[in-house]
Order: sequence, then C-alpha cells, then structure tokens
Amino acid sequence: MADHNKLVRDKIPDIIENSGRKAKYHILSEAEYLAALDKKLFEEVNEYQADKSLEEMADVLEVLYAICKARGYSVEELEKKRVEKLIQRGGFDKKLFLEYSEDER
Repeated sequence: MADHNKLVRDKIPDIIENSGRKAKYHILSEAEYLAALDKKLFEEVNEYQADKSLEEMADVLEVLYAICKARGYSVEELEKKRVEKLIQRGGFDKKLFLEYSEDER
C-alpha cells in the first residue's frame, strides 16, 4: 500500500481502481481545498524545476487555473490581468537582470 495524502486530479481514483487496485479518498472542504492547492502548486513547481518538461509546465498551469477558479476568478480574468501587467510593466523577453537601483531621494 502506498500513502499519498495529497490532492490529485479528478480521474486518478478511477484510474487506480480500473487497474485493479483500491483507492481511498475523500472530498476536501473549501478551506482544505485552498490549502491543498497551494501545497500542490509548490509540488508541481518543484517537479518542473527538476524536469523542465512541457508536461510539468502544463501541470503547473492546471493547478494555477484551479486556484484561480477556487478563489472566485475566471481564467479569462487571470489572462486579462496578465495582459494588463504585460502592458504596464513588460514581460521577460529582454532577459533583464536588475543588479541594483539607487535609493529614492
């Protein structure tokens, strides 16, 4: 038996059971779900950092979309905010690395 104790994608229990194994799971409360999503984001980012694959990038994005929805935003609102920030502050295309800036006077 393998302990997982983590948030998983919706079809994982069925996949496990269809392979002839048993899966024990429960539905999280909203507060538990938000906490589990935050933990899942760190897990997926760490997996991306180790692997750098497109698959891991997709997992990070899926968790971000779930967090967005769980916090009452739409993916469209997220994209709109991303574009607003892109217009106001730019993206990362120029590969700029800020070493320091002078204190305000």
